[in-house]
Amino acid sequence: MAGVAPAKINLCLGVGAPRPDGFHSLATVYQAIGLYDEVRVRPASECSVTVSGDARLAVADVPTDSSNIAVRAAGLLAAHHGLDAAVAIHIVKGIPVAGGMAGGSADAAATLVACDALWGTATPFEELAVLAGQLGSDVPFALLGETAVGSGHGELVTPLETQGEYWWAVLESPAGLSTPAVYRELDRLRAGTVAPEPEVPAALLEALRQGDVDGLGAALANDLQPAAFRLRPELERNLTTGRGAAPHGALLSGSGPSCLFLCESPEHAAKVVIALGSAGLESVSVATGPVPGARVVS
Repeated sequence: MAGVAPAKINLCLGVGAPRPDGFHSLATVYQAIGLYDEVRVRPASECSVTVSGDARLAVADVPTDSSNIAVRAAGLLAAHHGLDAAVAIHIVKGIPVAGGMAGGSADAAATLVACDALWGTATPFEELAVLAGQLGSDVPFALLGETAVGSGHGELVTPLETQGEYWWAVLESPAGLSTPAVYRELDRLRAGTVAPEPEVPAALLEALRQGDVDGLGAALANDLQPAAFRLRPELERNLTTGRGAAPHGALLSGSGPSCLFLCESPEHAAKVVIALGSAGLESVSVATGPVPGARVVS
């Protein structure tokens, strides 16, 4: 049995002050785009994980022990239904590893739907979403997909009706970037100031309602960018290079290091890919969004 789940990007990411529970308050708009991880599960005497994927991805950095979020997802679903069951898990990566695109969360969501189908537990979506929230902030959205507003620390998702199709050129990085490290750097940069309460820009919501690519590009925002740029200065240069190919907007994906360039068509995205390649930045994928969330494929 197998499940797939898409990559997520944040069209805006507003980050508030740290909360007592250690999380930061977030106001974000998620969009699922057409880069996917596939998770294959089969019955086994104990849980195990193997990983494969495109040569461009750092699959060796994906843990293959019990710390892998897919193992935790399978165990959580089994416990929820009172099952004494284990699975052998094989993850086929298509989403950048530690790239700010929630590849691990996609693996967890794909594991939940694949195991639910394998075990015939027919778990209602609402229950799966609650389990997803226990696994990580981005896992509920990986289940839902499409476009949604995220609040709390990102785990509370509300579907958002949008118009149109959006094309993205995704510049990947050969080295990942630690999300906790980026948040720590943001807190350091904000030391001595009061972080504003995050909110989703009204202009971004209106652009999505109208299918306005120009308006969306102008409203893209990410509070984590300054911190990520301090840790990896080349990321700011990469965004500047991509903007030179006249995308409608550019920003870092989540905590980085993947860079996103909003394009008006697949042809426009191809031109951005060529421009980046001419600058020596060749690990670029093209994907469209929004796309559905996690689903069973076999």
